[in-house]
Amino acid sequence: MADFLPPGPARRGARRGYALAVAAAGALLVVSAILPWAGLEARSDLLGAGVSHDVRGVDDGRGVFTLVAGLVTLALGTAGLLTRPWIAALAALPGGLAAGLLVVFVTDPGGAGDRLSVDLGGVLSVEPVIRYGWFAALAAAVAVVLCAVLTLARRR
Repeated sequence: MADFLPPGPARRGARRGYALAVAAAGALLVVSAILPWAGLEARSDLLGAGVSHDVRGVDDGRGVFTLVAGLVTLALGTAGLLTRPWIAALAALPGGLAAGLLVVFVTDPGGAGDRLSVDLGGVLSVEPVIRYGWFAALAAAVAVVLCAVLTLARRR
């Protein structure tokens, strides 16, 4: 009789852990929206130097929407942690929206991927680059969606 342990509380704690992970990924999404997402680098071998100009996520409209999606995700994850874990599963919607906005940011004509690219031998090289903030935001958005879906999963 003493060997029998009810599985209910263990499952519930695991689901609350996923809600905490959703909240943490939402906080990372908020922070990464402020980081540089793209830039334009100009290098000259003649001068032996280079210049770069960075675009932060919140400098673009898609970055502002990603910031708002991160705040909503953080709120849903916290609500799922404090009340019912299934509320954190709703964070999959703003997380998926943020991931879509990040892909559109790079692939949109006239956006970061279609900026000026010039190479004049060793004299001057100008090219667009994707910065670390964009990768962090994409990883956070995918983590939000993954953790939100895992919140609904039941252990057996």
